[in-house]
Amino acid sequence: MNRPRAPRLARVVVAVVVVSSLAGCLGGVGLGGSPDTATTDRTTADAGLAPAPGGNASDGTLSIHFLHVGQGGSVLVVGPDGETLLYDTGNWNDDGEHVLDYLRARNVSRIDYLVTSHADADHIGGHAEVIEYFETEADGIGAVYDPGIAAGTRTYEDYLDAVERHNVTLYRAQAGDEIPMAGASVRVLSPPEGYLADRERNENSLVLRVGYGNASLLLPGDAERAAERYLTDRYAGALNATLLAAGHHGSNSSTGPGLLGAVGPRIAVIQSAYDSPYGHPHREVLARLADRGVPTYWTGVHGTVVVETDGERAVVRTRRAAPTDPLDLRSASGVSPGADGPLERRATFAVGGSSGIVAADGGTTPESSTADADDSDTANSLAVARVHADARGDEAANLNDEYVVFRNAGDRTIDLSGWVVSDEADHRYAFPAGTELAPGETLTLHTGRGTDGGGDYYWNADAPVWNNAGDTVFVRDADGSLVAEVSYDG
Repeated sequence: MNRPRAPRLARVVVAVVVVSSLAGCLGGVGLGGSPDTATTDRTTADAGLAPAPGGNASDGTLSIHFLHVGQGGSVLVVGPDGETLLYDTGNWNDDGEHVLDYLRARNVSRIDYLVTSHADADHIGGHAEVIEYFETEADGIGAVYDPGIAAGTRTYEDYLDAVERHNVTLYRAQAGDEIPMAGASVRVLSPPEGYLADRERNENSLVLRVGYGNASLLLPGDAERAAERYLTDRYAGALNATLLAAGHHGSNSSTGPGLLGAVGPRIAVIQSAYDSPYGHPHREVLARLADRGVPTYWTGVHGTVVVETDGERAVVRTRRAAPTDPLDLRSASGVSPGADGPLERRATFAVGGSSGIVAADGGTTPESSTADADDSDTANSLAVARVHADARGDEAANLNDEYVVFRNAGDRTIDLSGWVVSDEADHRYAFPAGTELAPGETLTLHTGRGTDGGGDYYWNADAPVWNNAGDTVFVRDADGSLVAEVSYDG
């Protein structure tokens, strides 16, 4: 794969707004250099990740906020150095109200990069208002990135009017370009030069891949089959991502088997209204995600979803507790767009490997795909399927109800002889010689005493091991190499 080129950053001046001429205004522009952007005081809170507002932005973390804007899309990315990228601004029918309320509540004072996935009104609905607010009442918009295909709508015209009125830098972005977010990699994967599918807007969504450490995010906009084929063909073997935003609000036209196989996400997020007039998310998409065991968050039932990562581990927070098994999402009640309330921690996981994603109650969400695991290394197939830390009744008298469940998520038998399980306090247990775990089978390690056999093993401890308030399960193989590391919260 060719190395991504820097974006063609020549300034585009929109002198007169003529909606039908935008593609010509933005096309064929030579780019060089970077937009001038301030790098301080972008947020005086950590964009909603702290238990209470008013703290400083967290250094060294990337946070991704899937705003609940109803039947539309808007994603805020706060980089490790505090720069901000806003990918879309929601539907036309609320004039950016939900987005602006969220940004103001978190003291976001500048948008360094405003990205237009495509020109549909459910993605640019708040563009004009966001530009107006940040240019007149806050610290401005650094630059706007657009795929360059116009729409003949009033919403799109208002967006261009705001760009012109405030003299905001406007760039056309294509596959191979980069957005220069400090401390993170932001690459444009699509659309290609010349566009796809006769310039159809959804198929030419501006697709971003954001990387930080070992963590990554794929934002496909409303990309559908043609765009997904282009992505999997061009970036074969290099499209993997920790976090996938389901394309086109969970429509069956998107998030196809080929893309899912290439991306191999640990988790997915769907942005659509609970009562979507289009029936989003579609049953077929939920089934595809379920088949791959991808824990899925839906703004329609979880409200705003935030993922924060230091590049090695990730924390998921949502407004509302709800199932994450894709096939159970419809069983939860709906959440109104822009609903107030704190963001509560729901799950934590390591961004690499195939270990389970541990939920805040000590159980786990459905395990993520193991498609990115090295099939030649059976150690990568051991998953922590469940942690049951809070035994019923008197824990000291019921130690066997404190347990950890392991599962072989691969296709080869794992020899666990001599492998060591430990916690943060370095309590240790070693599996006896001859312990094997066949593909798909589970093994339960109880804290108390008993006779090993039938999938049940016993630590023979005299006191509880796993901390109810939160702990970490470490597993090392017989050579001492770390195989799995999974944390949970009380």
